[in-house]
Order: sequence, then C-alpha cells, then structure tokens
Amino acid sequence: MRTRYRKILVAAALTALASMALLASVANAATPPAPYQDFAGCPSPAENDAVASCEKLEFTGGHISFGNRDMPITNPIVMSGGFEQVTGNYLFNAEGGIRPVRQTVPGGVIGMTGLKGLDEFSEKALKLYGVVELAGTPGSVFDYVWPVPVKIHLESPLLGKGCYIGSNANPINLNLTVGTTEPPAPNSPISGHPSGELTPEAGRPQVEVSTDGALVDNAYSVPAASGCKIELGGLTIPIDSLVNQAYHLAAPAGTNETILDFDVSYVPSFVVYG
Repeated sequence: MRTRYRKILVAAALTALASMALLASVANAATPPAPYQDFAGCPSPAENDAVASCEKLEFTGGHISFGNRDMPITNPIVMSGGFEQVTGNYLFNAEGGIRPVRQTVPGGVIGMTGLKGLDEFSEKALKLYGVVELAGTPGSVFDYVWPVPVKIHLESPLLGKGCYIGSNANPINLNLTVGTTEPPAPNSPISGHPSGELTPEAGRPQVEVSTDGALVDNAYSVPAASGCKIELGGLTIPIDSLVNQAYHLAAPAGTNETILDFDVSYVPSFVVYG
C-alpha cells in the first residue's frame, strides 16, 4: 500500500512540475515587435534556439472532404510556427498552430440527424460549420510528404460544444504534398504544385513570400465522429451514430480528398525577435 501511495505522489508531483514548466514557457514567450506580430506563433530563441526560420502558411482556398461531405475553404486558414534548421521539424508556441476559423459545411444539419422537427428552427440554428484544428505536431517541412494531423470541430447551436471528427488520440492524418498522390481505389492520383518564386514582401523586405501553391492528399482515412449531441431545453440526445450514418463515417482511405491552395511567408527567427 505504501509503495502504491508513493507512486501516486510521485506521479502527481511530476504532473505538477510539467504543468509549471508549460506555464513558465508560455509566460516567458517573447512577443514579436512590430511589424512582425503576425509571426507570433514562431518559437523565440528563448523557447527553442534551434528554430532558424519562422513560417506563416495561409490556406486561401480548396476543400476538405470527409465521408460524403465536402467542406470548401472559403475563409482563409492561417497556420504559424517555425522549423528547425537541421531537421525541418515544424514547431509552434502557444500563439501558433492553426488559428480557428469557421468554414460553412454545405447542407447544414438538415438531413444529418434524421430527427423530425429540425425544420422548425431558424436558418441560423440549422447552419453547420467546420473548424480545422491541429490534433498533434506536424512533421518535418523538409519531407516530400508533410504529415499534418488534424481534427474537425463541427459547430452548430444544435450539436453541443464537443462534436468532433477525429481527435488527438485518433486524428485525420493528412500527408500533404505538392507532388502526386498514390491513393487506394476508388480515388485516382491527384497532383499539387509548389508555390512560386520567393520574393521580398513590400514594406518588409526581410520577409520572403511565395504564392499560388497547392498541397493535396486523397489517400487518408477519416475516423468516426464523437461527442455529438443535441441539447434542447435541458434534454441531451447523443447522436454520434446518426452523424456517422449520415456522413458515411468512418470513411476508409481512398474515399476522401483534401486540396489546399496556399501562400507562404518566411523570415529568419533573429529578425522576428531581433
């Protein structure tokens, strides 16, 4: 009993120390001075002195499909961080990663749940939004295929606050490339393309910008949705199975597609945090 109690105390102490270290890291994170505030997601030298370059990706268009739904990217998605000089490992601090922005999912929640009476609600209540969030740490930007684990938060006044497709434990594992994919059937190969030549940004010549690229993947699987429920007047109705049935989830590899048009900006870390 004493041994077990001691183990519990040690585990609690380690957890507390880890939490304190994380809070200290966030508290000590440097804030980029003007005009580089938009690179705040890049770890400062104090956070990680191996980060050589800060990067800001802006996904300006394209779409993400999951099951039988297709979500167009109509509101630009910004992803900010930096990468290590030797490994290319993508890193970000508390201000970085993917900034949450809603995308409208066509069709709304009509037909999603199969429950009668939903048409009695307002049009706003029936709208459905998807928010792409990171579900882990992306891989090296030096690789031909860039691993980016994500999850999609489905948001609607009818669905509660925890309706997700994918999770940190079971993400949608995108393997994005500017090359050509090799998906299983029934999907056929698709091709992305690199962004254009790097040019100095107007007004910030030390920032180099490249535009009009496309990252693609159509070989990934999509896990089932979880945490979905309808909340009406204190009544909670779990609807995971209904959402999954309506969306044809889980969806196997070769039945989904992501195309992300992108622009990218780079600037040395020492310039940002000078």
